[in-house]
Amino acid sequence: MSLLQNSRLFTQCCFDPCCNVSYCSKYKRFFLAFAAYPKEKYKVLKSIRIHKAIVWLALAFFMLIVTFSFASAEGKFPLLKDDPKVPWHIVADEIRYDDNANQYIAKGNVTITKQDKNLSADYVRFDQKNMKAFADGHVIMTAGQDILTGSRMEMDLNAETGTVYNGTIFLQENHFYIKGDELKKVGKDSYTADKASITTCDGDRPAWKITGRNLKITIEGYGFVKHSTLWVQKVPVLYTPFLFFPVKLKRQSGLLAPQFGYSDRKGAEYIQPFYWAINRSSDATFYVDYMAHRGEKLGLEYRYVLDKSSKGTLMYDFLNDRKVDDGSPGSSEKWGYEDDDVLRPNSNRYWFRMKQDQALPFDFSAKLDLDIVSDQDYLLEFKDGLTGFKRTNAYFLETFGRDLDDYNDPVRTNSLNLNRIWPAYSLNAELLWYDNVISRRWEETDTTLQRLPFIEFDGAKQRIFSSSFYFDFDSEYTYFYSEDGARGHRMDAHPRFYLPYRYKNYFTIEPSIGVRETAWRLDKEEYSPSDKKTHNRQIYDTKLDFFSEIYNIFNVKGKSIEKIRHTIRPQITWDYIPEKDQDKYPLFDDLDGIEKQNQDEYLLFDGIDRIEKQNLVTYSITNTLTSKSKENREKKEAYILDTPNGHESFNRPSYAYNRICRFKLEQSYDINKEKDDDPEPFSPIYAELELVTGRYFSIDADAEWSHYDKEFRSRNVELWLWDNRGDKLFVEYRYTIDSSESIYTDLLLKLSDRLSAYAEYERDIFNGQVIKYGLGFLYETQCWSLIFHLIKDESDYKYQFMINLHGIGGIG
Repeated sequence: MSLLQNSRLFTQCCFDPCCNVSYCSKYKRFFLAFAAYPKEKYKVLKSIRIHKAIVWLALAFFMLIVTFSFASAEGKFPLLKDDPKVPWHIVADEIRYDDNANQYIAKGNVTITKQDKNLSADYVRFDQKNMKAFADGHVIMTAGQDILTGSRMEMDLNAETGTVYNGTIFLQENHFYIKGDELKKVGKDSYTADKASITTCDGDRPAWKITGRNLKITIEGYGFVKHSTLWVQKVPVLYTPFLFFPVKLKRQSGLLAPQFGYSDRKGAEYIQPFYWAINRSSDATFYVDYMAHRGEKLGLEYRYVLDKSSKGTLMYDFLNDRKVDDGSPGSSEKWGYEDDDVLRPNSNRYWFRMKQDQALPFDFSAKLDLDIVSDQDYLLEFKDGLTGFKRTNAYFLETFGRDLDDYNDPVRTNSLNLNRIWPAYSLNAELLWYDNVISRRWEETDTTLQRLPFIEFDGAKQRIFSSSFYFDFDSEYTYFYSEDGARGHRMDAHPRFYLPYRYKNYFTIEPSIGVRETAWRLDKEEYSPSDKKTHNRQIYDTKLDFFSEIYNIFNVKGKSIEKIRHTIRPQITWDYIPEKDQDKYPLFDDLDGIEKQNQDEYLLFDGIDRIEKQNLVTYSITNTLTSKSKENREKKEAYILDTPNGHESFNRPSYAYNRICRFKLEQSYDINKEKDDDPEPFSPIYAELELVTGRYFSIDADAEWSHYDKEFRSRNVELWLWDNRGDKLFVEYRYTIDSSESIYTDLLLKLSDRLSAYAEYERDIFNGQVIKYGLGFLYETQCWSLIFHLIKDESDYKYQFMINLHGIGGIG
């Protein structure tokens, strides 16, 4: 039977129990609709059977990607996902049914579509009786952005087998191209290819490719390929007679790409990682780091994820170092660091670090941070590499939002935190242990103060019932423990009451008073300033805050910015704390035995044991520029307005607000200094500038200027410059009078579309020393890249070299 020849036919599945033919005059096409329920047994072209053929065939080609890329992550293959309830639509120049052969035949510009899938060919034949399908001539199948092409296809839906001749598949996610003369699916989970190749390079002459013969693979099993070769252009550069490997859709265990290096301190270096996929929620990586001068360093990383709020990572490295810094001639210069005045005679060296987040019942959460190192030089010496400080710190910051103490800080923070947050209150309980590496190794006594525990309960600023008064409070309890020093309890409560008043839109004035109660109890009486073990103190403080805000809006109507709002906020604050003799109270805030490079984490504890008198007036003015620009969003939010024509729908405009500039000036006047005839009652003038133009330029700077000495007390600048070509410059300058002055800069220059050069330089201007400098280049094409970097860091030279085949991995 021949139907509607020489006309474009459109075939679709429907849910009518019969076959209907209708004519659409608008498009001048005939529509043929076939449908069948599962219970019906009449002969029709079933879209489900057609899509099975395509799915089984597509499965074979996707497995080749797994084979040649040695993929270990779970893949998401759109060709393998199908909804049988959604119909396939077939369009062809000619469709006919052969009763004798029991076959449907489509000729001329055949197109089969379903959702985001599309199959086109010059000729398609479907054998309904034997469930076999054949496509010939310019066969192209797409699923999303993935593309499969071939000269012809043969498919057996019952046996779940198929072959594509002269086939090529392109996988957009990793930009893979896989080619083969005959790509076959020979069983339910078995595949073969006589000749196959893989690359991520575009074009008929790829810059590199991997080829192999007699490929045989079994999904969730193993694969075998003979004569595997890596080609660069037309030159073979790496060959192996056979390759045996696991083929799994899930993560799989195996060797990862190694890392090579050379430095004066370590000599030639080779790092080989091994990945272990333990189960779906945990994995581990083992490292063997061979250093010609130092020995073998062993490393372990264990990671697990239970859910978004519960995860953890443990890392441990150990090295039996062949070189020590024992004070012998040349040892400190070669194997130690002369600027710390501390030797390192130990050969057993290690670093254990761990971070863990755990969700608990009743909306509590727990966080564990551990950082234990063998000696003060370890983190400085092993900053770089797969298990180095820089990579570890970046990973912890990205994964857990918490970083480590600086690599040259001899005091390492270890903590266990329990936290609960309510809308207006928060509870924070913590065990804090400061591991002073130098004291632990060299001193007979350790007076480092630990906080076991530190408990804080705070309340945010909130209204007192329906009155005009507000309040907030801070409270804490700490038990200080020292192995060879003071031990004792401290409790502190500090509520504050506010009475804000706003006069129209002109100004706001807010007086407040705080009351502080502090109690101590010492376990060791010899550390008490008096004869008592128990002490308590009451003190109050007052504050008056006066501020206003004026603004103007400028209609810029630029290409991207519509308006700019300029805000000026003048503010005057008066802080007063009465004088009180506190010598009789214990003193824990001096942090005896701890010399941290960064004191920011101790701001939490400062100013409790000793509350200094204060009578200070601070005045400031802040200028802010905020831009308003339209956002380009695919999804438009609609709203409805009543108009003379009735209800009408409009697209809600989407705007982005960005602070492009903030400039603040601030100074304080100390009334107490004036009363004591201090010649300098005014503080240095503090200035702060943030400028983010959005394009080409950004700056963040602050400075303190003493008008008494006519000089800067401090000045710090961070500057970013960039252009559309990709050139980038970063400069950081820091200065503190009579203390430090340094500069750091890094530069990236795009010499061409493919070649970039970069350099970095850091200098301690105050001491006249070069801390670090480096030079390198990056050559990057569409499918491979080459990196070379020379670094002079501290007293060590390092060379870095890396070749990366995009989508496959790198070595270097």
